Amino acid sequence: MYDNDISDVVAADKAHVWHHLTQHKPFETSDPRVIVEGKGIHVWDAKGTRYLDAVSGGVWTVNVGYGRESIADAVREQLVKLNYFAGSAGSIPGALFSEKLIEKMPGLSRVYYCNSGSEANEKAFKMVRQIAHKRYGGKKTKILFRERDYHGTTIAALSACGQPERHMQYGPLTPGFVEVPHCLEYRKQWDVENYGERAADAIEEVILREGPDTVGAICLEPVTAGGGVIVPPKGYWERVQEICKKYDVLLHIDEVVCGVGRTGTWFGYQHYGIKPDFVTMAKGVASGYAAIACCVTTEEVFNLFKDDAEDPLNYFRDISTFGGCTAGPAAALENLAIIEREGLLENTTAMGDYCLEKLEELKDKHAVVGDVRGKGLFLGTELVADRGTKEPVAEKLAQKVVAECGAQGVMIGVTNRSLPGFNNTLCLSPALIATKDNIDEIVGAIDVALTRVFG
Repeated sequence: MYDNDISDVVAADKAHVWHHLTQHKPFETSDPRVIVEGKGIHVWDAKGTRYLDAVSGGVWTVNVGYGRESIADAVREQLVKLNYFAGSAGSIPGALFSEKLIEKMPGLSRVYYCNSGSEANEKAFKMVRQIAHKRYGGKKTKILFRERDYHGTTIAALSACGQPERHMQYGPLTPGFVEVPHCLEYRKQWDVENYGERAADAIEEVILREGPDTVGAICLEPVTAGGGVIVPPKGYWERVQEICKKYDVLLHIDEVVCGVGRTGTWFGYQHYGIKPDFVTMAKGVASGYAAIACCVTTEEVFNLFKDDAEDPLNYFRDISTFGGCTAGPAAALENLAIIEREGLLENTTAMGDYCLEKLEELKDKHAVVGDVRGKGLFLGTELVADRGTKEPVAEKLAQKVVAECGAQGVMIGVTNRSLPGFNNTLCLSPALIATKDNIDEIVGAIDVALTRVFG
């Protein structure tokens, strides 16, 4: 495809590309990593080194794996026919994908297209604010978010970020976003038997403190991702929904990471009987083959924006330029078809259970493993310096484990530069096509890495 010598490509990258989440000072004396090819669950870098990618593209995205020709063919065919038209009009793949998506989301009915998870969350935030002005005299504008959750990289999304190191140096942040406590039982704040219900009750306490007439919505991940892969405890979600209903608070579920099969169901919230008002998604919607994100709502929310056609300000006055790109829904349609054809939801559940079992064995073998948790092929292993006190290992040691896995040809993730003192959870999210052999290789690499780093 490209005629350039790979050394020229690396040189051009080093000279001109500003990489995401990267301190570039080391590149003055070394080269950046350049990934050149992917197939199945593996990728190759510019040096020809093969890696088993246990983080699906580095940020939980390539759900169906690399090299899917059927998705590439679907995108090419669509782009030749019509590549783009503004989202104020419809398109064939946009209409067909919305129908297919809504079939998998009972209780929801409308899909607003955009191009990233951050932007999808921004759309929901804007809808909440506009509803506050249309129905509540501009009062119910506050949006709650949870400690350790993450909702994107724009200024408003960072204002709803429960990871302090993510938004440090980017203030002043947008007002009207209020934090509620996390629900990680391993590090529980209350010594009670029904921790899940107590953690949810803390949300009610915040609503009462702020004033119920000021709180319009709460934005939560079904399973906290970059904050440490936190599976909500028993009783949590039932109580959250009761609280939302009691105080007329809209429930916004951020599925940017968990959505489209990652946890073994189409969406993470579907494990818990949740009935959301908004669901946002990106990443795995098209497995990274094209940019697409969606803000999905109920018909009730949709109807709030068409109650007076004569009022020129009553509709949702928003546009996402690349929400009109047809490649996204074309890729997403085939992405869903692959998951269905190959039974990847079932595989995700089976391989996730197997991986949890193998990680529990590491807990028996290595004292540094404090907690193992996860749902489907979305798993975390929290490392501690002392199991009794649960003192977290230093971030640099957790990073060293990642590096040692990389030296064995396995890419894993870790919470980093997010939570002061708690960047100590190894993160796994291999493609939904993962096999037992893949899981064995991943866990085996972690086993060796833990021995090398901690003895």
